[in-house]
Amino acid sequence: MTTRLLSSNAIKSVASSARWATATACLALVAGCATGPGASPADPFEPFNRGVTRFNDTVDEAVLEPVASTYQKVVPSLVRQGVTNFFSNLGDVWSLANNVAQLKLQNSAETFMRLNVNTFFGLGGLLDVASEARLPRHEEDFGQTLGYWGVGAGPYVVLPLLGPSTLRDTIARPLDMYGDAQGHIHDIAWRNSLAVLRVVDTRSRYLGATRLLDDAALDKYSFTRDAFLQRRRNQVYDGNPPDDDNAGK
Repeated sequence: MTTRLLSSNAIKSVASSARWATATACLALVAGCATGPGASPADPFEPFNRGVTRFNDTVDEAVLEPVASTYQKVVPSLVRQGVTNFFSNLGDVWSLANNVAQLKLQNSAETFMRLNVNTFFGLGGLLDVASEARLPRHEEDFGQTLGYWGVGAGPYVVLPLLGPSTLRDTIARPLDMYGDAQGHIHDIAWRNSLAVLRVVDTRSRYLGATRLLDDAALDKYSFTRDAFLQRRRNQVYDGNPPDDDNAGK
């Protein structure tokens, strides 16, 4: 019975990934029709992406930013840090799987130790005991795993509500969602509540950066795109990207 259940879940995950890939390809084709001759090589779908960015900014300004600001003002910093630690600990489960998939033995061992130390001695992850013990966090997702094994990033894509991405990371996202430990909580009410709390907590941590970006960037869209692509490239190469700009990761 367990084997059948795992096989069924795997099939559903693959099917979901295929649907996302197809949808992304369709969006790319539609966006490509609107691409001008002066488009950036990394962002051939810029007109479409800018439109999605405006939509995301509208939702953020109307809902996410006010809620996150209230959360930051009302909830004590110690409690907020505990929430952040808890979700980071959940994320270490999927990071461990991707470190293993990339054959990073030391990172895998350290992530495994982090997960166990924080879960058992950090009150389920509320306390980051592992960092105090100098066990570094090695965050990895399936998009990084694909990049590690030579899959190019592809064009820059802005996803509705989800924000900046690349074609590779968009295709990888369904498996990232499937691998997220939070998604396997059976109690729907708890799972949904945690999902909302996670979004609000994440948004609250970027309030300062958002204000700085609004004040400093002449073109917020271009600045965000370039910063995202550079950061993503550094993540794939663990902070040591090659000098060759055509490496495609």
